Amino acid sequence: MTTTTATIPTPGTGETLSHRALALIAQHRLLTTTALHRMLTPDTPARKIHNVLVPLREKGLITHTFLGRQRLQAHFLTPTGTQTVATWPELRARGNASAIHSPDSAALLAPHILTGVRAHLAFLTEARARGDEYEPLDWMPEVTHRLPDTGGEDRLTADAVLHYTTTRPRRIHYRAFVEIDRSTMSSERLARKLISYARFHDYTPQPVGRRGTVGDPAALLAWQRFYPRFPRVLFILTGDSPTTLANRIADLRAMTADHPLVTRLAARVPLGAAILEDIEKAGPQAAVWTPLTGSTESRSWIDL
Repeated sequence: MTTTTATIPTPGTGETLSHRALALIAQHRLLTTTALHRMLTPDTPARKIHNVLVPLREKGLITHTFLGRQRLQAHFLTPTGTQTVATWPELRARGNASAIHSPDSAALLAPHILTGVRAHLAFLTEARARGDEYEPLDWMPEVTHRLPDTGGEDRLTADAVLHYTTTRPRRIHYRAFVEIDRSTMSSERLARKLISYARFHDYTPQPVGRRGTVGDPAALLAWQRFYPRFPRVLFILTGDSPTTLANRIADLRAMTADHPLVTRLAARVPLGAAILEDIEKAGPQAAVWTPLTGSTESRSWIDL
């Protein structure tokens, strides 16, 4: 199997770094200066990233706002910037979320977006240390797949899809749907997301004029149009006490055990949950993930 994400050339000039910075801001919609530094130039002094961002701002391609009490500088595209990147090949597979074009929108969406960026940076930092293949554009936020004739909600939107390749002891390609939970929704609503993934796993699009969800056994499942293997599903939780987060993980396990569609999904697809702070501290490949079926013994996300 091969990953489908495009590769950006290794930066060798200020222009190439600017291109990469603009692509990253487009893909993530909102990025802090610190996050851009960690993605693009982690081995240089943090102030150097300003040499990349200032020209983009002067050309009217990006603007910024300040977030929270810490006054974090966060960058987003202007309408001109959005138009500039519209046809870039490395962004063709990005998600469907609309661009941010105002400080008010940035402030409203920042908590969710930047929590996802924290998780992405944990994967990126570990991949670099291990020599694995995982680049800043290999985390694609807000990926939507339609479920128009299966009943219930008509689409599945993953907070992100990641593409990761381990290189030792052998090359293995991994894909994962990622759900970011900041404890802002009920635990039951979070667990119901597993049903949407189970429906997508089983969904075969029907020809016009036919009804139901059971089609020709030879027909292509919807997910097979996008992925060579159904991505594992990872829940990353934060925003509450360890006890509350542990209870939310227990509710995910209960949904997996109690709902027949999800039980069938779990028999075929690895499912797991972890606390964001544990991932940041120990790394995603540490034994910090709780499987959503079977033993509760913690393990790495690739060993679920």
